Amino acid sequence: MSEVFKGVNKIEYEGRTSRNPLAFKHYNPQELVGDKTMEEHLRFSVAYWHTFNAVGADPFGAGTMFRPWDQVSDPLGHAKARMEAAFEFMSKLGVKYFCFHDRDIAPEGATLAESNKYLDAIVDLAKDLMKETGIKLLWGTANLFNHPRYVHGAATSNNADVFAYAAAQVKKALEVTKELGGENYVFWGGREGYETLLNTNMSLELDNFARFLHMAVDYAKEIGFTGQFLIEPKPKEPTKHQYDFDVATVLGFLRKYDLDQYFKMNIEANHATLAGHTFQHELHYARINGVLGSVDANQGDMLLGWDTDQMPTDLYSTTLAMYEILKNGGLHSGGLNFDAKVRRASFELNDLFIGHIAGMDAFAYGLKVAHKLLESGELEDIIAERYASFNSGIGEQIVQGKVGFKELEAYALELKEINNTSGRQEELEAILNHYLINS
Repeated sequence: MSEVFKGVNKIEYEGRTSRNPLAFKHYNPQELVGDKTMEEHLRFSVAYWHTFNAVGADPFGAGTMFRPWDQVSDPLGHAKARMEAAFEFMSKLGVKYFCFHDRDIAPEGATLAESNKYLDAIVDLAKDLMKETGIKLLWGTANLFNHPRYVHGAATSNNADVFAYAAAQVKKALEVTKELGGENYVFWGGREGYETLLNTNMSLELDNFARFLHMAVDYAKEIGFTGQFLIEPKPKEPTKHQYDFDVATVLGFLRKYDLDQYFKMNIEANHATLAGHTFQHELHYARINGVLGSVDANQGDMLLGWDTDQMPTDLYSTTLAMYEILKNGGLHSGGLNFDAKVRRASFELNDLFIGHIAGMDAFAYGLKVAHKLLESGELEDIIAERYASFNSGIGEQIVQGKVGFKELEAYALELKEINNTSGRQEELEAILNHYLINS
């Protein structure tokens, strides 16, 4: 396929004073932040499904995005044209990773065997393009939610035939992810949940979900796939209630079924919103439990109650996200994947670049602010001071497990008064704003 994104050269860093919409203002790949470059810290990835498959349709209107690769009518030829365009886009953007579902990159066939044949053909093309460009696969996964067969779920379906088909599809997706050198493999629940408990055997569905994941772990070992397994929490959509509701719910599930040693979390900002949490909360909870693996970088609209998957441009959110990621020692084999789509009215090809540039700049700025905050120690010092009562005396005895209710009662009976101190929330928020404004 000939050049698709004509007139767009490699996106370069021009600095914060630049007004060029096709240039980075804050993301400078080789700029050192601490002991790593921005590129190493951020590990940006393009989400294949939103960027190259989305057509701008919504429940109230047809698609608005008429892409050159969509003019190819042959299904396999269409998939090849789209992939060539995708690697042109990612090369010009300067992103080193991408992510996909199996059905994003290759068409669904009439049979599983035909689907696998199509997938193999596209994987061969992907390998060539990856070798040519140096772009890598952050993670792969299987689409177990779009086809009508998954109307009742996949691993949690009431139909054993569907369970078997889903297992076969994941088997192939794992093989493909390994073949392409994928550094992770993601399980997103899709339709793993319920619409009503009136027709649901929740106990069996959760047990089957765990069986499914254990099978995946076993097969990964069998084929020598050493990438990190990730689960992506989401509270609702497409089902009323998803079993992977949030980080805490998923962690409890993994621990119950002895899966916690194999899985970490792929956390999405907009999913945190849907669960009634902040993005920072989900990252923080995952971090303190040692399961922060990767991030789907986007944002939602706080006035809307669904998954809008917008490009992340909120500097407050990206700063707090990078604060948690830096405290985690980075994302290791994970990355920041733009599971985000340009708005339906942003239908021109250049909008794809502009949206990703905005998101990359927002996280680059957040990285710089978060690094300065951690270097200063201002927030950490205030937190340490707030909990200082647990470093000595009765507090230290509580932490060390040296006292029980009887000893604490005796201590409390001798107390003359209890003196609390301010939580200093406004001061902390002002400190954060100071660094945001002056970085």
